[in-house]
Amino acid sequence: MEAALYGPDGFYVRPGGPGPAGHFRTSVHASPLYAGAVARLLRWVDAELGHPAELDLVDVGAGRAELLTGVLAALPAEVAGRVRAWAVERAERPAGLDARIRWVPRPPEGARGLLFANEWLDNVPLEIAQDGRYVLVAPDGTESPGPVVDGADRAWLERWWPGSGRAEIGRPRDEAWAAAVRSLSQGLAVAVDYAHTRGARPPYGTLTGFRGGREVAPVPDGSCDVTAHVALDACAGEGAVLLPQREALALLGVSGARPPLATASSDPAGYVRALSRAGEAAELTARGGLGDFGWLVQPVGVRPWPAA
Repeated sequence: MEAALYGPDGFYVRPGGPGPAGHFRTSVHASPLYAGAVARLLRWVDAELGHPAELDLVDVGAGRAELLTGVLAALPAEVAGRVRAWAVERAERPAGLDARIRWVPRPPEGARGLLFANEWLDNVPLEIAQDGRYVLVAPDGTESPGPVVDGADRAWLERWWPGSGRAEIGRPRDEAWAAAVRSLSQGLAVAVDYAHTRGARPPYGTLTGFRGGREVAPVPDGSCDVTAHVALDACAGEGAVLLPQREALALLGVSGARPPLATASSDPAGYVRALSRAGEAAELTARGGLGDFGWLVQPVGVRPWPAA
């Protein structure tokens, strides 16, 4: 998985490619309402920190920096002027990117502000287990049984994914997220992803592939995205809050409610714009779709968000 995604010709680092947006649709690509919601969350953090002279916005797994670009555009000029925007990405910096966006391979140490990871953890490589044994995967996708799972991986399975059958050992995601959170000196760290919890682990696992907008077999040869859903409850640290995206976005002002029909006659153009925004909001918050994504919100030296 590491080689297929991030090796010399890996799916995410191959030069000249379209980036993630060319292969699958995330909340970032679905609507600018998403960037607007993140901008409002950043302003909440800004207030918690007392409106510092420098406010960090760290986007982990930034793709082509679409989210950072949208958030900077959605912020008031006074706030945007204080933001230090960091795109954390292993691919090369895109040509023509906003000069305000710093391009780095790992989160900056000591950041104060908002660290946001949208669909990053699902691409942190992990091991697959089947009935207590590692699953070995050939470059063509053929699977075979491997050694017995033991040590730290076995301890993780016993705590977070007990029982027989197929499992995805999320320990590397826990460690990657903990390291990202440690990079913050103060603020909020937010991970958003396809997720499941201990009481509802998928019995056959979730490993899959994506290419060109279609779900494909997860062949680890660099030709497709290789991804698996995230055990976000295992990643959560002390004081963290887990909630579905539809609830998080509702708290940040994203609503799929249709505009009043009366405005169709008084302000036809405004009604059409509001109707379009409502449709985009509905997609972002839909049950069975993007609205079911999990948000893991970890406070670092600030009050929890949302407040209990």
